[in-house]
Amino acid sequence: MLHLNKVHHIAIICSDYQKSLEFYTRVLGLRVLAEHYRAKRDSYKADLALGDQYVIELFSFPSPPTRPTHPEAAGLRHLAFEVAHLGDELKELERLGVPHEAVRTDPYTGKRFLFLQDPDGLPIELYEK
Repeated sequence: MLHLNKVHHIAIICSDYQKSLEFYTRVLGLRVLAEHYRAKRDSYKADLALGDQYVIELFSFPSPPTRPTHPEAAGLRHLAFEVAHLGDELKELERLGVPHEAVRTDPYTGKRFLFLQDPDGLPIELYEK
């Protein structure tokens, strides 16, 4: 067995770097720790933090294939972020004009959650603490 300490980061490839960077910073509130252009790969890379914790590595590559969604494909299903009060976040999503699914209740925990999508259709869950 390995001895893992924590999830270090999640890497996401986007189709429109500026649009995705704006979504992850302006909508989700992540902070850019570092940003680099890698000429050999014609690729941008941004390291994004939630508070002080590095969580997402955002990449752009020329013409990446689209993400299959229906039926759900094997692999990463969604990203989930804990929020203190889902109602407050719902109001902010509506203020920003960000489409989202209806609030649901987890049948196992009784906690409320909802889903939205990043610019490339990656499902993002907001899960109430």
